[in-house]
Amino acid sequence: MKVLLIDDHPLILSALKTVIEGLGDDVRVVGADSAAAARQALQAHTDFNLVLLDLQLGDASGFDVLDEFRAAYPALPVVVISASDRASDVIRSIDQGAMGFVPKRNSTELLAQALKLVMAGGIYVPPMSLGSEAAPAPVPAPPIRVAPGQTKLQQIQDQALASNYQSATGLEGLALTPRQTDVLALLLQGKPNKLIARELGVSVETIKDHVAAVLKALGVNSRTQAVLAVGQMVQRQPEMSFSTWRTASR
Repeated sequence: MKVLLIDDHPLILSALKTVIEGLGDDVRVVGADSAAAARQALQAHTDFNLVLLDLQLGDASGFDVLDEFRAAYPALPVVVISASDRASDVIRSIDQGAMGFVPKRNSTELLAQALKLVMAGGIYVPPMSLGSEAAPAPVPAPPIRVAPGQTKLQQIQDQALASNYQSATGLEGLALTPRQTDVLALLLQGKPNKLIARELGVSVETIKDHVAAVLKALGVNSRTQAVLAVGQMVQRQPEMSFSTWRTASR
């Protein structure tokens, strides 16, 4: 596992590098203290498995870098590691294709757990107690009634998404078809319907139907909510990553 860690603060870069390399003997971390250095590293080496990106960089906006890397390296997962824990930053990162968001305020143990989850194919989003800053939903969605016994992703949905979130009991309760599972996997990679249709060899209209079925099964109204939903499910089932569930569901 080769990881590109991007952070412009030398002490934090060194500390995070130590933590990440401690996750396993096969983990190798390459540090970059700027967006320019990160670009050079990615151009020089094609064997990175994961990018960890700070939002606050001296020579570029982390969000701009996230957009750039998702476009240039669509198969390379990017996880945001930030001093911020604002709901708006979490939502924006996921919207732009990040496969996780880890606040730096997390303890070393939680950081390690989050990165292990991501490396195992899961999606990590912060626990329910996020910052209080609200971000309006890009497209307001009608509220969904939450059934008794189910939980809501509090700050993310109530404040940032401005719509209620219905969480499924777990990955095994989704009851998706194999094709819908494939669509969900590609949707979680941030791929648009056209690319999903091309990869699966079906029409865009068929993919739209599958996406609608997946969102309905998750009890959500948008792709962003779907990513957050799966992330929360995997956190409740640490023994089962999304990739493991996908294989078992076939």
